[in-house]
Parts: sequence; structure tokens; C-alpha cells
Amino acid sequence: MSIAPPTTTDEAPQPAAPAPARSSWAPLRPLVLRLHFYAGVFVAPFLLVAAVTGFLYAGSFQAEKIAYRDEMTVSAVGDSKLPISEQVAAARKAHPEGDVSAVRPSPEADATTRVMLSGVKGVDPTHTLAVFVDPYTGKVQGALEQYGSSGALPLRTWISELHRNLHLGETGRLYSEFAASWLWVIAGGGIVLWFTRRRALRKLRGTGGRRRTLGLHGNIGVWAAAGFFFLSATGLTWSTYAGANIDELRTSLGQSTPSVSSAAGGDHSGHGASASAGDAEHGVGLDKVLAAARAEGLGDPVEIVPPADESSTYVVRQVQRSWPEKQDAVAVDPTSGEVTDVLRFADHPFLAKLTRWGIDLHTGLLFGLANQIALMLLALSLVLLIVWGYRMWWQRGRGSSFGRPIPRGAWQQVPPQILVPGVVVVAVVGYFVPLLGIPLACFVVADVVLGEIAHRRGRKAAAG
Repeated sequence: MSIAPPTTTDEAPQPAAPAPARSSWAPLRPLVLRLHFYAGVFVAPFLLVAAVTGFLYAGSFQAEKIAYRDEMTVSAVGDSKLPISEQVAAARKAHPEGDVSAVRPSPEADATTRVMLSGVKGVDPTHTLAVFVDPYTGKVQGALEQYGSSGALPLRTWISELHRNLHLGETGRLYSEFAASWLWVIAGGGIVLWFTRRRALRKLRGTGGRRRTLGLHGNIGVWAAAGFFFLSATGLTWSTYAGANIDELRTSLGQSTPSVSSAAGGDHSGHGASASAGDAEHGVGLDKVLAAARAEGLGDPVEIVPPADESSTYVVRQVQRSWPEKQDAVAVDPTSGEVTDVLRFADHPFLAKLTRWGIDLHTGLLFGLANQIALMLLALSLVLLIVWGYRMWWQRGRGSSFGRPIPRGAWQQVPPQILVPGVVVVAVVGYFVPLLGIPLACFVVADVVLGEIAHRRGRKAAAG
């Protein structure tokens, strides 16, 4: 009788390996997919407009230097600059209309001085007329409408308004706030979807069709996501509704942006500070005021603001928004020429500094040309992502007018310990960012109603 050879350990039957435990976060993927898809479809047009206009705005700084070179630069650099008072007098002789609202002395050897006039007929009341004066000869080289603290001239102002509100005023600002409110949500959803996708499906090499489009969309989206989060957050800081909530929060935390006190002190306030209507020469005059500011360490570029009335001081503030930022300010008594208040940017609350840096980085000022190129690349990547997103929608197949429907009801599979805190967080964020919260609530209500209608139709069809 033959004896069977003994069975080795390796040959012995092994128990079936247990199935890998399903992550409690797995049910979130269908929810995120649904939100990312439908938000992308409906919000993408607004994001596309914001991206294109943002691209133009980032390039407008360099375009402005070319378009207005004759006004912004001198024809020849001289040996010494004229006193500021003489430069302002030359500007007023050429343009006696309006009132002098501010003066920006020539910050560089080849730059002109700007004398800003407010209340000029034909100029937008929120803008000023900037008169450009050669600081060496006193020659007026032109005058252009100017807007904002960054000194935007007509070309950049027009593009800025296009990006901000489509030239539709306060109502138009809702478009940009809507886009900024949803950009971070769509970008965050894309990151979740990409990193929960199997690694083998992320590869681009050797792929085609929808899978290749998805790979391009995902790869670029992951690399650009941090920039999108930044643009969204900083864009909301000066939006209409979310911006107001952010300002209120900063104020409650004692983190609002301080300002130098412009109230004149002493028993002689208002005496000896009279001037002709619309003139900038109050009391001791511009030259002594600028000298007092220089003594406090305020280097170029600076802006001198004349007293608003007899009880106010001159205010001299630095206006450099590129790194390192210069944002110090002083108040100078128009009677004595003494500095009555000093405000250093270093003493600003942390959130005030962070807001300033964020806005300047968002607008392309903080790091100059490199900053502007980075913004243009971000805007271009957003345009490409939108185009690829719509292409994927087309390639999915159109089982309905919105492609193959993404199944509903995934939220029912999410564990309560994840679902409940998630709903609370969404509600809080939606309250502070209303152009995210209100549309999201409308979408949920509409989705529930449509789902219920489809469910009842399905039951009727089954019964029939």
C-alpha cells in the first residue's frame, strides 16, 4: 500500500484572508463626487470669468508702465529735485480745478511726482485726477484719472473693475464673491477625489479618451489647489457679505487695522493753518511736513494727505506694497510741524498684517513681477481645468441632459459620528460665507425634491 507523502506547511490549505476593513470615510467619496461635479458644472462659468479677468489684471501692472511711460517717468534725471511745494504749485498752475487730496513725491530718480486732485469735474467722485510733475524741472507731463491706494491708472482701473464687478457696480460684485466662495470647495473636493482614487488610475502615460482628460484635470488641479485656496480666502476678505463678516470677526478679536490719529493737538490747533481753497499748503507747509516724516524714518514711497479741516493734521504714510512692505504712518501738526502720532506697521495686530499681505499677494503687488507671473499661471491653470472638466462631462456619455446621473442617497451610508459634525461645520461656514451657504441649501432642497419626484415615479411605474 502506498503511503501519501506528508503535507508540508506551505502546501496545507490556508484560511481565506479576511476582506480589508472598509474605511468609515469611504461613503464620503460619492458625496464629494456629487458636490464636485454639480458645483463645477454650475459655478464654472463664474470661475471662468474670474480667471480670465484675473489673468488680465495680473498683466495690467506691466502694461500700465508701458502705456503711461511718458507720464510716469521723467525724460532726463537731473542733479536735484525741487521742493515739494514748488512741484505742487506747478501742478496747480496747470490744473487749478478741484482740491489737492494727496501728494506722492517722486519715489525713484526717474519717476514723476503725483499730485492728486479730488472734486474735478468729469472725474468719477471715487477717483482722483493725478497730475504728473517732473521733480527736477517742475514741468507737468500729463494728468490721468487714478483709483485706489495702489495708484491704478485708467487701463488698470478698467481691468480691475472688470474683474471685481464686471462694471455693474455693487450688484456685479456678487459674481466675484460667488466664485470665491465656491472655488475652495471645488478645489478641496477635487483633492479628496484624486487622492482616494487608485494610484494606477492616476497615470497619464498610455491613456486616452476620458481617462486621459481626467488625469490632466486631476494632476493640474492637485498642483494648483493651494493657490486656489489662497485666492479664494483672500478674495473673500474684501467681498460684500463674507468680507463684512470677516471684518466683524477681526474687530471682535481686536485685530482690525489701526490708523494714525489725525486730530491736531495742543491749544493752537487750527491757528496759522489756513490756506487758499483747494491748496495743500497748510501752516508750516509740505516741505517741513515731509522733513518731519523723514526724521521719523519714513522712506519712499510716501503719500502726504493735507488736513481735512482746521482741527486735523497732515498725515504722511508709506505706500510701498512690495516686499518688504512699508506701511508706517505719522501725523504732523500743521501749525508747529511736530509729529503728533506715529503708527508702525510692525505694531499692527497679526490678523491685520496677514490681511494686508494676503490682499497684496492676491493683487500681484507683494513680490512684483514674479507675483504677477504666478497669478497668471494660476489663472491659466483654472481656465484649463474648467475646459477639461466640461470635456469630461461630455465624454461621460449623456444619459440625460446632465450626463449619466450620479446616484443619490450616499449620505445615508455615512456614519453619524462623521455626518453630524460635518453638517454643523457646513452650517457655520455657510452662515459666514452666505454665497456658499444659500446656494448650497437651495441645491440640497432641489435635489431632495427631484429625488422624491423620481422615487414616486419609479414606484408608480413598478406598480403599473
